[in-house]
Order: sequence, then C-alpha cells, then structure tokens
Amino acid sequence: MTMTDHQSGGEPHHFTAPVIQDNPTGWGPCEMPDQFKDMPYQPFSKGDRLGKISDWTGAAFQDKKYASKYASQFGSGSQYAYFHDEDESTFHLVDTTRIQKPPYQRGRFRANQRNMRGRGGRGNMQTGGMQSLGKGLKARDTYKRSQVKRWGQGRPQIKIRDASVTVKPDWSTIEEMDFPRLGKLSLPSIKDGEDTICCGELEYYDKSYDRVNVKNEKPLQSVNRIFHTVTTTDDPIIRKLSKTEGNVYATDAILATIMCCTRSNYSWDTSSRR
Repeated sequence: MTMTDHQSGGEPHHFTAPVIQDNPTGWGPCEMPDQFKDMPYQPFSKGDRLGKISDWTGAAFQDKKYASKYASQFGSGSQYAYFHDEDESTFHLVDTTRIQKPPYQRGRFRANQRNMRGRGGRGNMQTGGMQSLGKGLKARDTYKRSQVKRWGQGRPQIKIRDASVTVKPDWSTIEEMDFPRLGKLSLPSIKDGEDTICCGELEYYDKSYDRVNVKNEKPLQSVNRIFHTVTTTDDPIIRKLSKTEGNVYATDAILATIMCCTRSNYSWDTSSRR
C-alpha cells in the first residue's frame, strides 16, 4: 500500500503494518515482548488501599479488625522475598576435645611415695604433713556422710522452748483464738483514742547519731539511769486514773506485746485482775 502527497510533490510515503501475534491454539500473544522480559510481576487490584512503602509491622497487628486493612486480595508474591545464602567458605570446626594432662605428675607422686616408704617404712609414711586415707577408711567416711545427709543430722536442731505457763488439767477453756483469726480480727465499733493525761519527760536527742556509719564513728556514752519496769497495778498514775475513768488498764509494754503476738517466737502470758 502506497500513499502519495500530491500537494508537496515529494516522494511517496510507505505505510508499514504492525506485527500481529497469531496464536492458533489459544488466546493472547505467543511470545513475551522484549521490553517486558525478566521483569517481576506483582498481581494487584484497583480496590486495594495504599499503605506504607516499607511496613515491617504489617503482620504484627494485635487487633484482628485491622490485620488485613492494607493487605492485597491476591496475597504477597515471593519474587521480592529475600533469601539469605549462608557462606560456608569461612566456616571452621572448633576442637572440643579434652586436653589430657601430662603423665609425669602421676609418676612424680608415685615416686615420692616410694621414697617415703623407703625412709620411714609403710607405717610411718607421711605426705606433706597429711595422712592419706585407705580404701576402707574412705568408704566408711562416705557412708557416714550419706547417713548424715539422709537423716538430716547436719541441720541445726530446732530448740523446743517451754511454755511460760503450765496448763493444769482442771482449767476450763473460755475461748481460744489461733494466729489466722487474730490476723483478720477487726473491731469497727471502737472509736479513735483520746489522750487523758500526758506524763513523763522528753529529753534532748542528739541527731548526730543518725549519721553514724563505718566511716563516721561516734563513741557511746554510758549514763547512769534507772528504768522502772512496773506492772499495771503498781503504776501510780494508772492507779490514780482507775478511780475516775476507764475500766481496762494496761501498760505500754503489755499493749505492744499483745499487738505483736502473731510474730512472737517465745512463749509469754499476761495476768488480768478485776
């Protein structure tokens, strides 16, 4: 087919028809075009949402609702996957065999034994001031250690402390409370306490004792004091208050002992009088 431009009067223009791929056995082109060879193909859909360029946390969604928000409906291909090939050219095996000790140490020890036998005899053999045990003594020592470990003889013995009060058979039990019950005991009906009288003497306290440590020493000073440890009935202030106020009295030492009774290791008792 030839086309001629009559107005310009030039040479005729030739029309070249394109190459048509004819596939008699199927549909579509028979060969891959040169510009599309060796090009990876990733299936896509126009309905997919655009996400990040590089998202390494895409598979780590905690909420399943957003797990496939930016995922493709065709899935991810393996053409962009990274495969690490191990380089075994620099691989070396490590020698883990046990290093054997030189044999001259054992021979030297045996030679010393023979020399000691020749000097002092078999019965007077001494090696460095220590006596070596024979097979029978070693077996006996091993047996003793196993028995001690088995029956717990090596453990510290638990001291059984005597009770502070000997319970007589003719006594009648009014009420008994165990430690868990005392720990959970609560008295909501009791109000906050009020100070009836303030007595005693508050002396000066040297705060330099609070900074005492290994590097900062401070010698202790002995003071001649008399600490009166009296019972409740012998306390003159409590005896004075018992005439006008209250019906149950106790000293601070007795109250502290009762409050710490669930943690006490020693036996103690209190006496109550009407």
